[in-house]
Amino acid sequence: MLGLAKRVGARFLLTSTSEVYGDPLQHPQVETYWGNVNPIGVRSCYDEGKRTAETLTMDYHRGAQVEVRIARIFNTYGPRMCIDDGRVVSNFVAQALRKEPMTVYGDGKQTRSFQYVSDLVEGLMRLMEGEHIGPFNLGNPGEFTMLELAKVVQETIDPNARIEFRPNTEDDPHKRKPDITKAKELLGWEPKIPLRQGLPLMVSDFTKRIFGDHSDAKPSATSTATGTGSS
Repeated sequence: MLGLAKRVGARFLLTSTSEVYGDPLQHPQVETYWGNVNPIGVRSCYDEGKRTAETLTMDYHRGAQVEVRIARIFNTYGPRMCIDDGRVVSNFVAQALRKEPMTVYGDGKQTRSFQYVSDLVEGLMRLMEGEHIGPFNLGNPGEFTMLELAKVVQETIDPNARIEFRPNTEDDPHKRKPDITKAKELLGWEPKIPLRQGLPLMVSDFTKRIFGDHSDAKPSATSTATGTGSS
């Protein structure tokens, strides 16, 4: 894709990831932080793959004058996600709707930051339309433990939804939170939709796709989905 961008003179967008920071020793993470990544760990194909992609992107920019932009995307959620993609928000929502236990790995104290998809799209558009290469952290600084996320899902879908603990996965980052100072200053961007406002929109979409038009089979998520308290 970089070769194609060079040939046709296109502006190239690399959607990188917060995973480039690995299990960070710096919190929150700023773009100048080089990360703490296990190069031979079970997650390294993704971590190091994205780090290599950033390297190639900058090499094409410096060596071939390709116009590039780099976004480091933090956890994003919203309607139209794959229901069984294995991501924590879609896992919890699908499990709660199906009356299955929400699976929490480890002690549930590891943290992530969750941004609604429309906030991410706005950030990517501003990045592509602007003059700054990046990398830019694009994420919501609101930080939740996995247990806190599970409780928000309970509030939104079913107060009686159960939580089931399982052994943690190898090299699971303990903390993840973006410092978005650079995006605020250079892109004029910051997320607007808190988790408790965005999650019901995702729940509504998942409910329709899991249960179809059989309204009598749907859990009563609508009454609790109206709360839009700040996350």
